[in-house]
Amino acid sequence: MTDRATPAELTWVRAAPEGAEGPGPWIELAFGPDELVHLRETSDPTNIVTTTRTKWEAFTKGVVAGEFDHFAEHDNQGPATPS
Repeated sequence: MTDRATPAELTWVRAAPEGAEGPGPWIELAFGPDELVHLRETSDPTNIVTTTRTKWEAFTKGVVAGEFDHFAEHDNQGPATPS
């Protein structure tokens, strides 16, 4: 979604690994009005992606369920290959 202006008064929350220090780059997200969720990278904070709360919740449920595990690195060998 790119047809709406991003509200200036959003409260951004940084998603960084536990114990991580420094500027990242990390992902930040903010929950805005109208059930919208905004995401950005700390290295490019003006490039904001906006989605709906419903889509964000579906994505996070998929992460918890392991639907994206094939994108994760296992034992520092790069992303796993889907079987």
